[in-house]
Amino acid sequence: MWYGLSSIFASFLNYLLTPYLTHYMSASVYGEMSLIYAAIPFMNVIFTYGMETTFFRFSNKDHNGKHVYNIASLSLVGTTLLFTVILMLWRGPVATLLRVEEHPQFVVWAASIIALDTLTTLPFAKLRNDGRPRKYAFIRVAGILLNIVLVVFFYTVLPGYAKAHPGSWLASMYDPSLGAGYYIIANLAMSAFSFLLLLPEFAAIRFEWDAKLWKQMIVYSAPLLIVGFGGVINETFDRIMLGWWSPAGTELQKKAEVGIYSACYKLSILITLFVRAFRMGAEPFFFQQARGEDAPKTYARVMNYFVMILCIMFLVVMLYLDVWKQFIRNKEMWAGLSVVPILLIANMCLGVYYNLAIWYKLSHKTNAGATITIIGALLTLVINYLFIPKYGYTACAWATLSCYGGMMVISYIWGQKVYPVPYNVRKLTSMFMMMLMVYGFHYMVCRVISNEGLRLLSGTTFMLMYIVFIANSQKQELKTLPVIGKFIR
Repeated sequence: MWYGLSSIFASFLNYLLTPYLTHYMSASVYGEMSLIYAAIPFMNVIFTYGMETTFFRFSNKDHNGKHVYNIASLSLVGTTLLFTVILMLWRGPVATLLRVEEHPQFVVWAASIIALDTLTTLPFAKLRNDGRPRKYAFIRVAGILLNIVLVVFFYTVLPGYAKAHPGSWLASMYDPSLGAGYYIIANLAMSAFSFLLLLPEFAAIRFEWDAKLWKQMIVYSAPLLIVGFGGVINETFDRIMLGWWSPAGTELQKKAEVGIYSACYKLSILITLFVRAFRMGAEPFFFQQARGEDAPKTYARVMNYFVMILCIMFLVVMLYLDVWKQFIRNKEMWAGLSVVPILLIANMCLGVYYNLAIWYKLSHKTNAGATITIIGALLTLVINYLFIPKYGYTACAWATLSCYGGMMVISYIWGQKVYPVPYNVRKLTSMFMMMLMVYGFHYMVCRVISNEGLRLLSGTTFMLMYIVFIANSQKQELKTLPVIGKFIR
């Protein structure tokens, strides 16, 4: 629990920087930052090449954990040094590829972040494997807090001090042209801080090599690398493609498009965090239930509650979008709010896919998950390639929905053939369609009414109507819940 909650809490803290950053950054500068941080997960997959999962697999099955830790760590140290040197030597071409050619130093700093994060991957995994959740959680959360403090220092304190004391040594550190660079520097400090706190685990590495075991580990991790690429393409690569193919005229405008899309994507935080929390708790629960005779019925009930909550969360965001959009402080970025419902539904589909994924985990057909992820990645690449040049970030949003929606449908059809689960598709569809109808009616009201107070009243009215619909249509299911059931008649 500590591991999942600390990661979710750390992510939430990081999300809280969005209003701050969108206040201090223009859309183009925010776009530059987004391009760098769209590339970092891609490079993380290359740098780590599935070695974290491989470490867990080999250290907990027929192998000495310390020996596996040493082999995996030495492998990562060697490749990290190699990959980091290559990235730094090619910083110019990489900066051009990411459309940040004016700041090749961003690539150097990002490469340093990736290197430090890679070197801490196995020490973090070791903490989990050794059952030391408190240290794990402390380092994760403390690192994010340091990052927040430094971001505030670089974007508020330092500029103010430099203006008041232009001749001071601290003022000489401030360069307004760096823009997104200060956020990367703060992130680099966070990664270095985490590395220092994990030095005892890093120092525990002993130089012992087992070529046979290492080859086995590489063979095991190779498919994970492919799946990792597919996952990153689905999650973040659309920002890079938008930077390449956006129909906007100038490079500055293309970066602004990336910034607008990235900021609006943050409004799916409610569903994103819920899905992440669900994954944290659902997988152990699903495996425990697998021993029971009624496991498929239990999975179907969980899906019912899951979709119910997702639909309500969608409406909480979309019926009160006038409130949620304040999360983005730069009004220039509100131009992209039209993609928010598309991205919310896309993340709903991703959540349902994770829920459905239990079939290939229980039936030991994990290659199916890899196949579905790769199909999703291909959909993302093709749709973005075809439609970004004409429709810009709107194409990215629809590509995301097509990807996650396609993965969800494929997983459902395939899963029902291998491990049938009696999902009540009719109920699930009715909840989703009613959600769309409620949103559609509210949208039409908002097209006519400009007063925000009346819009909020409309949203609240439609929200209550949907809750009444859920209470009536899901009455039997809700009665079985420990607290809510007392209020259902």
